[in-house]
Amino acid sequence: MKKIIQAVAASSLLLLAACGSNEGSESEGKEKLVVSTWGFNEDFFRKEIYKPFEEENNVEIVLDTGNNADRLNKIKQGNSDVDVIFLSDYYAQQGIQDGLFDTIDRENIPNVDKIYDVAKAPLGEEYGPAYTIAQFGIAYNPDESPIEITSWKDLWSADMKGKITIPSITSTTGPMMVDIASMVKGEETFNEDAAFTSLKEIMPSVVKEYGQTSEYVNMFAQGEIAAGPIMEMYFADLKEAVPNAEFVTPAEGGYAVMNTMNVVKGTDQKDLSEKFINYILGKEAQEKSAKNKVDSPVNVDVQLSDEEAEGLTYGEDLINSLHTMDMKFVNDNLKGWIDRWNRELIQ
Repeated sequence: MKKIIQAVAASSLLLLAACGSNEGSESEGKEKLVVSTWGFNEDFFRKEIYKPFEEENNVEIVLDTGNNADRLNKIKQGNSDVDVIFLSDYYAQQGIQDGLFDTIDRENIPNVDKIYDVAKAPLGEEYGPAYTIAQFGIAYNPDESPIEITSWKDLWSADMKGKITIPSITSTTGPMMVDIASMVKGEETFNEDAAFTSLKEIMPSVVKEYGQTSEYVNMFAQGEIAAGPIMEMYFADLKEAVPNAEFVTPAEGGYAVMNTMNVVKGTDQKDLSEKFINYILGKEAQEKSAKNKVDSPVNVDVQLSDEEAEGLTYGEDLINSLHTMDMKFVNDNLKGWIDRWNRELIQ
């Protein structure tokens, strides 16, 4: 009897081992591509974007998620095996200046020829393209605002005192606020002194600076503010909280916030990384993201109805109207701007 029990137990162990082996067999022999990204809408990306690429290329995509700063810092410290990194242009420029990214071979990324010109090489030909562009404009509640808002200058109106928010200087869009302030002062080219004089003039209208979009949404929903600059991609959250809310592309033009893709220096998957970047720029992936209201498309072959385009930064005329900032100039001057902001504006 004891021998029978031992034999059954041994058979069970062999069966369990075989099952375990079968469970792992799906990923056996597959290459891995480690992608660093934000982690938003992960279910959508897993099913609609990553899975088709995995199946077509017999590869497993492994995600490393987090915010821009934390993910970039991991690479800088050498605590990462990332192959491809998704970053806003503001942070991607920091990575370039720190020598963290490999140069790309554009011949391996033919879909670059099918995207808007402004997205092709936002940080230079040697580095990655933008796969989506978000517009930085103004949202406001017409029921709470004493004036109709059509211009950046309207935020400086005395009527808006105690009714607006602006991004903090250390946020992604903070440097854009400095540039806007210079423009509002009438400067044709950026003038730092004029910008900070202008910012001093708007501060009495500012209820609070926001560092995260959730802060903006909460203030807007609770009626603490009536208006403020924000990226259009977050406007749906405001609209849900305040149905009458409106998003405005200012008369002087909104600003382009570009999310880029770069190959991390030292990867042994450069060819596969470039293939993945090319795939993300393709019509199929771009169209899926757009129609699911995840990312605005940069591929010019993507055609959307008015309903599908609502809330997205879409269309050649709009894209071409947006201001872009020289991110190298921003990063070279940012420390000084932060010092002046804290010294001259924070009471």
